[in-house]
Amino acid sequence: MWRGAQAACPSCGQSKLFRSYLKVEPHCANCGAELYHQRADDAPPYFTMMIVAHTIIPGLLLMERLQHPPLWLHAVVWFPATIILSWWLMPRVKGAIIGLQWANRMHGFGSPSKVDFESLT
Repeated sequence: MWRGAQAACPSCGQSKLFRSYLKVEPHCANCGAELYHQRADDAPPYFTMMIVAHTIIPGLLLMERLQHPPLWLHAVVWFPATIILSWWLMPRVKGAIIGLQWANRMHGFGSPSKVDFESLT
């Protein structure tokens, strides 16, 4: 997960994970690991929103309680902070989720296991 959060290949940690902001490289340039089949889907935005909300809202409430600033100051401080933090966190969270999937051999990262149907009966 740490390699993914650093936007590096979860297998070797040497090559970049993304070719653009959130577009995953199809293959690692260093070790050749296949990355095209990763399925992070809606998890990165969900976890990013959770992290940002649990960071911004306590700060906003603390600022309101201690200083009682006008509403325009809240808007000037917290709206850009929310946007910047979300923008900065999204690829890191997506990389960590891809790293978790790689570590657990999920969504095509592992070799398909063969099921012995005779032993199931």
